[in-house]
Amino acid sequence: MAALVYFRKASEDSNQVHYDFGDDPGNFSRRLTVAKDSHTSVADDGRVDYTFLKASRKINSLREESGLWPERGMSVS
Repeated sequence: MAALVYFRKASEDSNQVHYDFGDDPGNFSRRLTVAKDSHTSVADDGRVDYTFLKASRKINSLREESGLWPERGMSVS
C-alpha cells in the first residue's frame, strides 16, 4: 500500500516554519510547525500519525540537503 503526503510552506519567521500538509495537494487539511533551532515538529491539531511523521521527516530531510526550508514538496513510499 502506497503512502503519499504533500506539503507547502504557509509562513516562516525567525523561530519557526509552518507547513500545510495532507494527501490532496489541492486541499491541505492539516498544519505542522517546525522549530528552527531544534528541527522538531508539532502537529497543530495534536495528531501525531503516519502522515504527520512522513511530512515532518521529508521537510527536515530536504532542509538538511539544501540548507533551506523547502517551499513545497511531497513524499511517497
